[in-house]
Amino acid sequence: MSLFNILDIAGSSMSAQSIRLNTTASNLANADSISSSAENTYRARRPIFATMYQDALNGSQQLGSASVKVEDVVESTLDSIKEYNPNHPLADSDGYIYRPNVNAVEEMADMVSASRSYQTSVQVADSAKQMLLQTLRLGKNS
Repeated sequence: MSLFNILDIAGSSMSAQSIRLNTTASNLANADSISSSAENTYRARRPIFATMYQDALNGSQQLGSASVKVEDVVESTLDSIKEYNPNHPLADSDGYIYRPNVNAVEEMADMVSASRSYQTSVQVADSAKQMLLQTLRLGKNS
């Protein structure tokens, strides 16, 4: 595996973690929204990651490059939170309002995890870049 492949892997990882951060931010931004029906209530979203092994897909026997791919962003299947509040302007005929199934504590933990994963990928890319530069310097001095 060459250092250029490492840069590709780190880049795809940063892209995937960026999508993860964006979905988490969207979840947090909608955490306090209210709806008058369960069907119209915002549902938490999560990205689905997949690892893609390029040479394995092409039928090669050698270990080749890999990347991280976001296959989809899916909505949570958990029910929205039903709350009795007959005085609220968005209350339904039975006096209920509906809140998103977003847990702010879980979202913040996910945001910290995604941020650290992104930071690690940046460090991997920087280390690969430094190794490439050192390799070029070795060739220059010979």
